[in-house]
Amino acid sequence: MKPVHSLMAAAAALFLVVSTISPAWALFDNKFEAELETEKVAVKLAREVKKGNYDLVTAEELKTWMDEGKNMVIVDTMPYEDSYKKAHVPSAEQFLFPIPDMTDWDTKETDGKTKDDFKALLGDDLEKTIVIYCGFVKCTRSHNGAVWAKKLGYKNVYRFSGGIFAWKGAGFETGEIK
Repeated sequence: MKPVHSLMAAAAALFLVVSTISPAWALFDNKFEAELETEKVAVKLAREVKKGNYDLVTAEELKTWMDEGKNMVIVDTMPYEDSYKKAHVPSAEQFLFPIPDMTDWDTKETDGKTKDDFKALLGDDLEKTIVIYCGFVKCTRSHNGAVWAKKLGYKNVYRFSGGIFAWKGAGFETGEIK
């Protein structure tokens, strides 16, 4: 009977190791701790939106706007080679922004591009809908892009906070560059 106890102990140990390193075991995590993490992310996002004075759009809303042919500029703020080239929202233009707050324009953080380059990408119509996104809710590249669009005078600025992860999660088609 000793081998059965050893097998059970090994299985229990394996379960503990796997459950601590694998997201697939998230169903067994403490729901209260998971809610605490959700709260942190939600409050951080709400504070960024308030600070940046822009609005939010969901993947489904953005897809509807695209299907309706809404006149807008969509900006992907992720690195070109590592992200945008592999998958982006169709018709999105790439313009790199950093993750930390960029209170002053820094061309070292925008792949050498200037405020004028960003304004040229967004266009002259300050009333046009501007949608800025990055990878996922915790990523703040889109916050920086949205803040700078507002600083440049654009009035209808939206942050697609779920980014390319939410877009893919919704099962929507992505663009890629080969």
